[in-house]
Amino acid sequence: MSSTGSRRRPVNQPVPCRTDLDLADAQLAGDRRVGLPASARMLYAVVHANGTLARGLGAASATRLAPGMYQVVFDQDVSYAGYVGTIGLAGSAGLAPPGGISVVGRTGIPNGVFVRTFATDGSVSDRPFHLAVLA
Repeated sequence: MSSTGSRRRPVNQPVPCRTDLDLADAQLAGDRRVGLPASARMLYAVVHANGTLARGLGAASATRLAPGMYQVVFDQDVSYAGYVGTIGLAGSAGLAPPGGISVVGRTGIPNGVFVRTFATDGSVSDRPFHLAVLA
């Protein structure tokens, strides 16, 4: 019999202490604008395990460089952007094989991102993935 009781009860966060509240208040900058600057773009790429680009926004190309190693090139400089990657199929039928992903700016290519994908045992392995770039 499975125990689902703990999943049904909400997990409450601890109440912040006065020190935490004061520290958070001190870190607020009154002159900061809320949200992203007008020049900000959300870029993304959905890439098949063989390295072909399934779709994207601002994504110019994707290439499989070696087993589990990919390069995704965008239409703007992303060298100071944030990168988020996840293993996932391009379509809605089925699930991708489980695994891991690591993303970093591409050395020598300011509009590129380097991606490595892994099997669950940690070995380098081809996996389809989704990549979001906050530029």
